[in-house]
Amino acid sequence: MKPKKEKILVVDDEPNIRHILETRLTLRGYKVSLAADGEEAILMFHKELPDLVILDIMLPKLDGFGVCNELRKESNVPIIMLTALGDISSRVTGLDFGADDYVLKPFSPKELEARIRSVFRRVNKVDILHTKNSTARSFCIGNLVIDTNKRQVLKNNVRVRLTDMEFNLLHLLISKAGERLSRAYILDNVWGYTPERYGDTRVVDVHISRLRAKLEEDQANPDLIITARGTGYMFQK
Repeated sequence: MKPKKEKILVVDDEPNIRHILETRLTLRGYKVSLAADGEEAILMFHKELPDLVILDIMLPKLDGFGVCNELRKESNVPIIMLTALGDISSRVTGLDFGADDYVLKPFSPKELEARIRSVFRRVNKVDILHTKNSTARSFCIGNLVIDTNKRQVLKNNVRVRLTDMEFNLLHLLISKAGERLSRAYILDNVWGYTPERYGDTRVVDVHISRLRAKLEEDQANPDLIITARGTGYMFQK
């Protein structure tokens, strides 16, 4: 039996970008669908049920933030946003809306392809771990109950909705509790690539902020996920 082709939805209003990515990704064995605006992106998402979404921010009809927000209401599908090189606020906003990562425009197709491979390696690794660990493993930390097999968190007996990336980040922090983890180490072990630019590690900061907002009693004075000054972050034992 042939392995299932992973499906990628490419959303960009520039025809040349859609053409280049469709050609390159198809040659690499992916099944590619395309959308040229935000409304079409949501329609194509429901039609194709992709395994990954490449999403430009500047789109007609509904921008990338709006698309990301709509998709996150119903799905944890990995989303990589395409954003302008100098627009830091857009990168952060995209992550705040639930994107997993971003690639800066103008981008190298090889860099984007490497990010895509990292996403699918991570997803496949999680699937393998689920298969091997059929017995649920859960433990309590303060008012949190964390089930590593079901990949879910309860806070005061209420389920906290985490994206797959947020859970992967939390799991790494807990597995290294009491250790100072650099942003570069976190990026390598959760996102699957090493930073090439200083701005690459910004994705870690935003995801840490999102985790704190969901898990801490007081996000401004965290008790669980501590900033290790000059290093990165540490999960408090």
